[in-house]
Amino acid sequence: MAPMGRLRSYGYVPQPQAALYYSQRTTPGGLLISEATGISETAMAYINIGGIWRKEQIEAWKPIVDAVHSRGGVFFCQLWHAGRVSHRDWQPNGEAPVSSTDKPVADDPSSQYRFTPPRRLTTEEIPTIVNDFRLAARNAIEAGFDGVEIHGAHGYLVDQFLKDSVNDRTDSYGGSLENRCRFALEVIEAVSNEIGPDRVGIRLSPFANYMESGDSDPKSLGLYMAKSLNRFEILYCHMVEPRMKTVSEIFECTESLTPMRKAFNGTFIVAGGYTREDGNKAVEEGRADLVAYGRLFLANPDLPRRFELDAPLNKYDRPSFYTTDPVVGYTDYPFLDTTD
Repeated sequence: MAPMGRLRSYGYVPQPQAALYYSQRTTPGGLLISEATGISETAMAYINIGGIWRKEQIEAWKPIVDAVHSRGGVFFCQLWHAGRVSHRDWQPNGEAPVSSTDKPVADDPSSQYRFTPPRRLTTEEIPTIVNDFRLAARNAIEAGFDGVEIHGAHGYLVDQFLKDSVNDRTDSYGGSLENRCRFALEVIEAVSNEIGPDRVGIRLSPFANYMESGDSDPKSLGLYMAKSLNRFEILYCHMVEPRMKTVSEIFECTESLTPMRKAFNGTFIVAGGYTREDGNKAVEEGRADLVAYGRLFLANPDLPRRFELDAPLNKYDRPSFYTTDPVVGYTDYPFLDTTD
């Protein structure tokens, strides 16, 4: 199950209904990746996103993790920092969000969210953010998670360093491909040293241009990251397919993740618009070890069972993806009736 923000963590604290939501989608041996979970006060964007930097949050996650484990699932916590995709109203003391740059994200008139121009992190401040990831990873293990996934995709902070359309730095964290990848690799190293590389994954979207975070040479970026991750011997690399240039639309394209899959030595997970049929085909053809499903899993809590039987799927209700209702569009999708 792919990581999916659901905005049901009131006051940045995970809620009891999340135990039902995740356990509904758990099967023995199945891997679930949590919703994006903030690593610090400066990491936050949007309302009702869960966090894992305070004791109260760690304690709130414990029964949720226990519910997944009680059904035999494997549960990873996705560690997230929004970077410039934030507003000063969500930041401590009303300060500007931090980023690799001081270039703002343009406001989308169709969106309910507005973003405040960011403040460029100084070279001296970057180790503090790296340390926030490290501490959050330790907190996730304390909460009982089996491991963590670094959110390095979709235009958030790590991606803001990786992509040359955003990163306009002239110091050791900008300019060359190696410099732009430095922050992501420092986070991976710190987290791996804290909890062990066998408990660490990263999600990357080199081809995506979400939140105005595109790259002029996504193939080289993806390859460089895939190869660089090998020296840390982390558990997995989770990449978003090139056809998902944006979060919700599938585009026809000629690019492929196969070069990255060949370059990375660990488990390679792919995500992005997969059906049962092309997911099976990707694994059969060796293009991936695992396929992550998002919207289909959201609407079908018993998705593995439905895939096994090639049964019809529930349709997802997009308007309820990001509501704050503790039940509607969250835990009320029906299970397959197998009594017939």
